[in-house]
Amino acid sequence: MSALLHFHGAAGCVTGSCALLETKESRILVDCGLFQGSKTLKSLNYEKFPFDPRSIDAVLLTHAHIDHSGLLPKLMIGGFKGPIFATAGTRDLCAVMLPDAGAIQEMEVESLNRRNERRGGERVEPIFTVKDAREVMSQFRVVRLGDMVEVAEDVSARWWHAGHILGAASIEVECAEGGKAAMRLLFSGDLGPGGRDLMDDPQGPSGVDHLILESTYGDVERASVSSEERRSILAAEMSRAYQTGGPLLIPAFAVERTQELIVDLLDLMEGNKAPPGPIFLDSPLAIRASDVFFRHGQADGADNPYRSLRESRLLRFTESVAESREIERMKGWHVIIAASGMCDAGRIRHHLKRLLWKADATVLIVGYQAVGTLGRFLLEGRREVRIQGEVIKVRAAVREIDVYSGHADAGGLVNWAKARGPVSGKVFLVHGEPPNQRGLSKRLAAAGFDADNVITAKLDESYRLRPGGADAGALSEPRIAREAVAQPDWHNARAGFLSALNARLSAAKDDGERQRILDALEAALGN
Repeated sequence: MSALLHFHGAAGCVTGSCALLETKESRILVDCGLFQGSKTLKSLNYEKFPFDPRSIDAVLLTHAHIDHSGLLPKLMIGGFKGPIFATAGTRDLCAVMLPDAGAIQEMEVESLNRRNERRGGERVEPIFTVKDAREVMSQFRVVRLGDMVEVAEDVSARWWHAGHILGAASIEVECAEGGKAAMRLLFSGDLGPGGRDLMDDPQGPSGVDHLILESTYGDVERASVSSEERRSILAAEMSRAYQTGGPLLIPAFAVERTQELIVDLLDLMEGNKAPPGPIFLDSPLAIRASDVFFRHGQADGADNPYRSLRESRLLRFTESVAESREIERMKGWHVIIAASGMCDAGRIRHHLKRLLWKADATVLIVGYQAVGTLGRFLLEGRREVRIQGEVIKVRAAVREIDVYSGHADAGGLVNWAKARGPVSGKVFLVHGEPPNQRGLSKRLAAAGFDADNVITAKLDESYRLRPGGADAGALSEPRIAREAVAQPDWHNARAGFLSALNARLSAAKDDGERQRILDALEAALGN
């Protein structure tokens, strides 16, 4: 029994999750996600897949986050006609997230085409449209956690609770060949941290042949925080922002993070533990996703903790663009939650453009920020950023709390991996940046895993798997340079240079010095 495993995304970076498993009879994708980060990395979203979509028999989806599901409509456009297996929660979230991603595509391409027309550039087409996103939903097939499902002629799969977001799962895959014992693979997907009051702990089988393990926080240890401590930390940030006299702006991932935040914000405000004020949920996607949480957010017949998403008078939904613009009239203390979580798309950019330069505003970062994203630059302390081509001074307070992460930390990842043992073959590290992957490799070795069996997956790399072992295939030419996958690119460097140049010109003592600076640059360019 053998199979080929190709890593076509989330290899050396945290986005674009996509693994292709080839058996004797079948070709299966695990996830088909959108790349996020630098423009170089995001360019992969527009290129052809490194495989023929028509040859794919089925897709196994770990969860609905767009970096795991966001290229499913493009896969369909390319000719994929097979089933997409997912939990009910994942299916329902994709039904709102994929059309939202299509709408963003259409809107941003329209804006880009207007700019290109003025500059004499070529027109571009969206990766997919709202119509495409709605159409691909007909290919979803719902699975129940714990059930073994035949997904192709020689492949079966079982979904396990991953503790990450609503519907998220790790996927156990069995590959059979003739009368031989099946080879078992386990794709972790994104794992939750465990111990959360609104989410079950991650689970999974033991004794697998190969483990494909996420590594987002592979070298980060977090202190254990109770729900009361989490709310206390949030309350302190709310009070700090309130004292500055301006709004609190929270870029948040529209699914799970937003809903958990609102539950806590309302609990603190209505319990007089933090300054009360209006909370604007300014994200059509988050609003629609919140309805999914209201329907699916609580099992076992207990009270639904997300009931406040409908019942509180403090919470205001701003679904239309006109309603979003009305927020600009607000003065003083209020809270705005807007997507995207990494500040790279959606309405958050509009709010950042109008608030970042104001000293009385506070931006609170509550989630992971990938390399090359605007959110990462803000965390790194940039005092000037570019948003939609416009240079914005950063005078607002930029704060960060790491108590709402939907990802396990290094200790959680190691403990979950140990519980899946013995792993007779390889542990492939995906969905992480190099520093965290190196750190997790060392931690796994210290925990008893053979260091030679822990492999950091590289973009477009392949392995021949067999029970208990794997061999690297011929190293193919990656679609972009592997060393560029998790680094800021020349677009980021240009923006930084222009920012530094503007600052230097502003600080020059007179126009003569400014002209000498520009003359020196002209000479360096050979003009």
